[in-house]
Amino acid sequence: MLTEEEKREISAELAQVEHKEAASVEALRIVQKHRGWVSDESIHDVAGVLGMTPAELDAVATFYTFLFRRPVGRHIVQICDSMVCWTMGYNPLHELLSRKLGIGPGGTTQDNRFTLLPVSCLGACDRAPAMLVDEDLYGPMTPEMLDGILDKYR
Repeated sequence: MLTEEEKREISAELAQVEHKEAASVEALRIVQKHRGWVSDESIHDVAGVLGMTPAELDAVATFYTFLFRRPVGRHIVQICDSMVCWTMGYNPLHELLSRKLGIGPGGTTQDNRFTLLPVSCLGACDRAPAMLVDEDLYGPMTPEMLDGILDKYR
């Protein structure tokens, strides 16, 4: 069930678009902002508000990398694995990051502090290899930078 605050924020988004479906990504981002992720129940509830089927809205939710369809940690660490980042040092960086966090791609630390997600592009080729923690972009990354960056989020 959507909260009153979520309904208010979604209504504000709907007021800015001609067709309800055009607000689908923002409506899902609103739910995620409040809950940390987008559950099947949330998909069903938001779909009803937008006049979409749950399957249609789920297709939107699973297309976008920044919408999470399962619970995630408090901080999302996304390391770009695009061709540019890969050639500029993705592998050693990713291996070290996985080792430091004790998780692999898609994993969440036992304390629920970090979730590690690969992402196909952060749009930061000029800063390759790049990493995003929550909304903070880092790059060009070196293995020596990891401890200092992770400490900011502990």
